[in-house]
Formats: sequence, C-alpha cells, structure tokens
Amino acid sequence: MLDQKLIDSAPIPTHVAIIMDGNGRWAQQKHRPRLYGHKVGVESVQEIVEYASELGVKVLTLYAFSSENWKRPSTEVSGLMSLLKGYLLSELSKMLKNSVRLVSIGDIQKLPQDVREVLEKTIAETAGNDGLILNLALSYGGRSEIVQAVRKIASDVLAKRISLDEIDEKLITNHLYTSGLPEPDLLIRTGGEARLSNFLLWQASYAEIYFTDTMWPEFRREAFFRAIAEFQGRERRFGRTSAQLGSG
Repeated sequence: MLDQKLIDSAPIPTHVAIIMDGNGRWAQQKHRPRLYGHKVGVESVQEIVEYASELGVKVLTLYAFSSENWKRPSTEVSGLMSLLKGYLLSELSKMLKNSVRLVSIGDIQKLPQDVREVLEKTIAETAGNDGLILNLALSYGGRSEIVQAVRKIASDVLAKRISLDEIDEKLITNHLYTSGLPEPDLLIRTGGEARLSNFLLWQASYAEIYFTDTMWPEFRREAFFRAIAEFQGRERRFGRTSAQLGSG
C-alpha cells in the first residue's frame, strides 16, 4: 500500500533515469513471444510517466533503445520501432494535457524515417510544455556519446575556437546529448541485472543506483514508490564525510 505522506516527507529526486530491463524474459517466462513483453512494458512506461509527473520529478530519462539493440533479430527491432511510433502517436494528447515535454538523446538519424518524423513532430509539439521532461534514450550509447563530444571539442581546438586550457568537466558536459539537463539523482535498473549497460556513463557519476528483480512489465506505481523511498533514505555525500554534512 502506497503511503504518499512518506514520499512527501523528503526531497523527490529531480532527475530519475531508468534502464527498463526484463521485457523479453518476462514474456518468455509466460511462454509468450518477446514482443508481448515489450507491449506490456509500454503500459509500465505510461504509468511511470504519469506517476513521476504527479510526484514532481522534473526529468525522467528512459533507456528505450540502446545502440547495441540494433543487433537484435530484425523482427524484434521492427516490432520495437512500431511500438515506439504507436506510443508517440497515442500519448501526444496526454502529454499536451499534462504539460509533459518530450526530448530525446542518441543517434536518432538511425531510426526508420517514419518513426523519426513522428518523434521530431512530438518533440516540436510539446516544446512549450513546462511540466515533466520525458527524455527518451533512442539508439543511445554512453561511450559513443562521449566520443562525439570529444570530437566536437577537438574540432574546436583545431579551429582555435577554444584552447586546451578551456577543456574541463563543464565543457565536456555541455557537449553531451544531455546538455542543459540536470544529472540524474537516481538511476533505476529493473529485471534483476546489476550493470549500467553503457547508459549515462558520464552523467551518472554520482547517481544513487537502485537495482530491482522486478521485470519492467511489472514495474508500476508501487515499485517506483519503493525506489523513490529507498533513494530518500540514502545519504548523498558526493565524496564528503557524514560529519562534513552535519549528520554525525
């Protein structure tokens, strides 16, 4: 049973990032095709987006499709792209109603043209919304993100637009896909695995990480509540001691 007062008694994370894992395995456990798990997983996306908005989360980043996912069977990739397009088309009116602003990170030029067009249209139509920022990581890989940032910076150095001495953490951060967004406070991975899988490698340096055995199709409001409550019970020191933070 959710105790909303418990959640309200402590700060809500500004930015929550989620690795939505376990769709295929969940479906296989039920002797259903993997794509069935992804379809039910879309329902979890809808519920978590709504609940995150209610709680006051400012940014919700969802690892929807990694750069490595292109290696999956073509039928599964095609099914995932179809689900993405369907989600965007069906949720636009709700995003507008709830003032959700859609953004995306990753190499979206690799997406099928029809999917990319719907994505770009949805981003444009929600650009003026001032509520939850829903950030979809699509064709995304943390290492390639850092590589492209380094290339841009190197190009600026060669063109003498900046000097080597100007390269610092802030400059690199500003050249990442997530430029302008706060770093994640809480990173959740569902599905029982305990790794980052090339997700937000730079940005998650000081994120609290929460692993759960719950498969993504079953990760709903109560599971998200437990993750937030766990986050609120942790002490974030950022390299400092508890004494420095005044907690003994």
